[in-house]
Amino acid sequence: MTIALDPLMTWVVIIGALVVLGLVFLLGRRSGSRRTLRTVRRYAHPTNLSDSEGEVSDSARYRAALIVNPTKTDVRRLASTAEAICRFEGWNPPLVLETTRDDSGEGAATRALDEGVDVVIAAGGDGTIRAVASALTGTSTPMGIVPLGTGNLLARNIDLVLDKTEWALRIALWGRNREIDVGTAKIAEDGDTHIFTVMTGLGFDAAVMADTNDDLKSRLGWLAYVEAGSRKLVGRPSQVKITFDDDYRISARVRSVLGGNCGRLQGGIQLLPQAVIDDGMLDVLIVSPKNLGQWVGVLASIAGRRVSRGLHTNTRKCQKVVIEAGEDLDVQLDGDPLGQSSYLEMEVRPSALTVRVPTVEQRKQIRAEAWPV
Repeated sequence: MTIALDPLMTWVVIIGALVVLGLVFLLGRRSGSRRTLRTVRRYAHPTNLSDSEGEVSDSARYRAALIVNPTKTDVRRLASTAEAICRFEGWNPPLVLETTRDDSGEGAATRALDEGVDVVIAAGGDGTIRAVASALTGTSTPMGIVPLGTGNLLARNIDLVLDKTEWALRIALWGRNREIDVGTAKIAEDGDTHIFTVMTGLGFDAAVMADTNDDLKSRLGWLAYVEAGSRKLVGRPSQVKITFDDDYRISARVRSVLGGNCGRLQGGIQLLPQAVIDDGMLDVLIVSPKNLGQWVGVLASIAGRRVSRGLHTNTRKCQKVVIEAGEDLDVQLDGDPLGQSSYLEMEVRPSALTVRVPTVEQRKQIRAEAWPV
């Protein structure tokens, strides 16, 4: 009896599949390919369906918040694109909020959380993304990213699309959730705690960020940092004490100390080749050249991805690090100047932020440039 039923069930499955394919084909002939895709998506996401009517109700649809830095793009155009994509994907129109001089994104992201959105999309540079991440850290709400800045460092380190706004928006809606670490930084023992997602540093690197010309950055992009760095190479080292995990302490004369959650920079440069964004650790880089000639050794170590024990460079993994300098030095947070201080404390918060990254299928579509706009 059992042997006779197996072939019967097989034919039932085959016939059922053919019926479904036939219905999809007829629906496509009648309604067009895009409407067919929308219909398939609705049945692929049954939580969007109304139990009583079999149609999508506004209250059951997903909703995104789009937080835009208006200095980086045309807000109306981006909002229009986001609304069209949300409509195509079966989402409600997005909640669009702009950053301001007084709120770089954290307040807007907090408002979005209060509205109960399903994803918060940060559209801007590293500063905007860091501000939005500050509000989302420790919550279950994922962050999507539309990279619009000069560095776009977090986007580079999680392999997002950098130059296709429409694709970045779609990844933000339907991408894969990935939990990443974030770093915290304080420039006084009893001071405010700041969130960073990429790197925070004290000394040379922060001085370069503080001295980069904004007009030159808008024209040359990341090459503006090279120009500023060339003017900062000549300088004297500073005496610092560095304490790792409240246990191991060293004293050294350095030009820069940098704590990294991840290590990829513009141009494919791997400043911290062993840094992993979700390993629960910080990679601390100590740079200690004494003259221009030794800077050549530093550059060679970076180019050869040997900064862990390179020429005038060294790195150490830890969960917490405290740097105490004998003088006030510049401090930067994900590329944004934070002022000067003789104290910098950094600590990692493992898996504290959820970000949307491309799925395998989305990567295939991106490579084939198959996503409709």
